[in-house]
Amino acid sequence: MEEDNTSCGLHSIMIMTPTKDKFNPEYYTQGSIECIDYIISKKLNFLEGNVVKYITRNRQKGGLEDLKKAQWYLNRLIELKTKEGETDEQ
Repeated sequence: MEEDNTSCGLHSIMIMTPTKDKFNPEYYTQGSIECIDYIISKKLNFLEGNVVKYITRNRQKGGLEDLKKAQWYLNRLIELKTKEGETDEQ
């Protein structure tokens, strides 16, 4: 709970308001499946999961910055696959 001190004349009133869920914020719980549940169900690795995470939340949270983060993780994933010898034909 967060404290909200409101002045009312000579008296102060402390109002307790519920805090936002830091572990399940709204931008991850929109739609019929949570982002984390999708990532787990598809058995995505760290890089793949972060691409999905940043794409999923970009409209509600980070916008262009989140898209750039997704791109960064996708570029790292492409680099890794290339180093492992994976080609476009596979």
